[in-house]
Amino acid sequence: MSIKPYLLTDQGFVNRDELYYPFEERGLQFGDGVYEVIRIYRGNYYLIKEHVERLFRSAKAIKINVPYSKEEMYEKLDELLTKNSVETDAKVYLQLTRGSAPRDHAFPKDVQANLYAYVQDLPRKVEPLQNGVTTITQPDVRWDYCYIKSLNLLPNVMAKQEATEKGAFEAILHRNKKVTEGSSSNVYLVKDGIVYTHPATENILHGCVRMRVVALTTQLGFPFIQAAFSLEDIAEADELFITSSTAEIMPVVKVDDIQVGTGKPGPVTQQLQQAYEKDAKIPQSDSIFPAAAQERPVSG
Repeated sequence: MSIKPYLLTDQGFVNRDELYYPFEERGLQFGDGVYEVIRIYRGNYYLIKEHVERLFRSAKAIKINVPYSKEEMYEKLDELLTKNSVETDAKVYLQLTRGSAPRDHAFPKDVQANLYAYVQDLPRKVEPLQNGVTTITQPDVRWDYCYIKSLNLLPNVMAKQEATEKGAFEAILHRNKKVTEGSSSNVYLVKDGIVYTHPATENILHGCVRMRVVALTTQLGFPFIQAAFSLEDIAEADELFITSSTAEIMPVVKVDDIQVGTGKPGPVTQQLQQAYEKDAKIPQSDSIFPAAAQERPVSG
């Protein structure tokens, strides 16, 4: 996945080969910062407002001043795509840290925040979106403020690595056997046509795609209940899926050694996938469904 040549920074636009920070950079030394990953389809942002709003919420929560206003951020992110002539599927990674200063746990005074954002090609994950993925479960050992999209991701990284070593796509996290979310995704269970997911508390990241799923389930007429479900509930589930900006609405067909439902993506998940494609304005030529499936709703 190639990275485009121009980056947005707190100082404006630079070539990727020109960007550097001092070794005493608080994001590097303390994880003292926040980030966003924004999806792009055919050169257009998806859920850009939700991502920018969350960036500012996260920054406010840890007392970092964003070097641009929200209006300027929208303009700069649009210009980032224009400067890089982005016309395909991609993502923007945006990172904001407290800045560069001599190492000290206390916040430095009068320091300028460091910001950079770059564009990277990112084709859709067609095969797993069509056929589903396997996952494992892991205890959720993260801190209590997961709603902040913080750079402190070591527990997430360790859980994802455990999944990778076991040949799984994702690690589903739980606290006292209650599912919270994935290492890099939100998690949903479907039973009798009802969609369940963990409430939007401080213990989970309030995913931008998660926010959209709330609206899409309403549009499709599926009840959406924000209530934590247990690991034991997974064995009785009809369907399970995860969401993120890069995974979209991803069916889960196996958790540890447990087959979910029929072992194939279920009808509720597939209808949500189709609604997602429509919402993201993904052309039929790029759809994960055959053309015939686009002409009628998926039935159970």
